[in-house]
Amino acid sequence: QVQLVESGGGLVQPGGSLRLSCAASDGADINYIMAWFRRAPGKEREFVAAISRGGAKTNSADSVKGRFTISRDNAKKTVYLQMNRLKPEDTAVYYCAADRIVRLVLSRDATAYEYWGQGTQVTVSS
Repeated sequence: QVQLVESGGGLVQPGGSLRLSCAASDGADINYIMAWFRRAPGKEREFVAAISRGGAKTNSADSVKGRFTISRDNAKKTVYLQMNRLKPEDTAVYYCAADRIVRLVLSRDATAYEYWGQGTQVTVSS
């Protein structure tokens, strides 16, 4: 069982930036496909971005392309989501997730991800 912990959320003005981090709570390796999802108030959870085990492949939702970047530092056992040019509609709880199945494709389906963090709140407001 992998316990994931997100950090870096907060309140930011429109146009601002935040960087979210995700790591295992016990410092374990997270050699999995990793992804970020989000759930806005009153909406269903949606895919944001995913990254392969080695970090060479990424996939992101159209709504965040060009603004959000997923990356990972396997030496630090951490996955990041750099969020730039934030908009009010980016307000949501952001979740980190891990897919331990070896796949060729980065899934956008939440059911493919076995391990989840508790989430971190991101609020974009002036």
